[in-house]
Amino acid sequence: MSLYKPLKLDKIVRLKPAFLFYLSGYNLTYIFILSGYNLTFVLVLSGYNLTNMPNKSLQLQQLNNKILVCNNLQKITPPPTGWIKAVRTAIGMSLQQLSGRLSITRQSAQEIEQREKDGSLTLKSLRETAAALDMQLVYGFIPKDGSLDALIDRKAKELAKQIVLRTHNTMKLEDQGNSKARIEKAIEERATEIKNEMPKALWD
Repeated sequence: MSLYKPLKLDKIVRLKPAFLFYLSGYNLTYIFILSGYNLTFVLVLSGYNLTNMPNKSLQLQQLNNKILVCNNLQKITPPPTGWIKAVRTAIGMSLQQLSGRLSITRQSAQEIEQREKDGSLTLKSLRETAAALDMQLVYGFIPKDGSLDALIDRKAKELAKQIVLRTHNTMKLEDQGNSKARIEKAIEERATEIKNEMPKALWD
């Protein structure tokens, strides 16, 4: 036997519940408190995907710090033969020994070295071969702009410029054009808004 009696819709409508809502993680959570029945209803609207800006900014900063550590790595030029063959020959390991460590044929080990040189070796194979050489594979992404902040700043300014100039051209046709200084200020302000909101359109 159920401990809860079904409530008629007309009774619920006539109640005046207290409404409380707050941001929980990335979702907007509504809590409905029907004091007359001492019931609490919780509804999570995950479809809204609202962004928790402080957490997102912290995540961005943490990732940016890791990337900045890797900046100097872009100055390193891979050996002409590829890292696998260069390391193997430097430590005096034969191709037969490497193939034995990988449990593959000598020809397959040679093909791995060639594919790494050509840039067609998978990350998984590269990691396994590095382990066979008693090495650790280290990889990462380095923004062309130098940092994630600089990348986002550039993209935000590009998008802001498109939006502002589009509006300016429309106003110009109506003889309501703005001065260059006002346009530049508008672009700067819009770029700041875009960086704070981080819309998906930033990467279109």
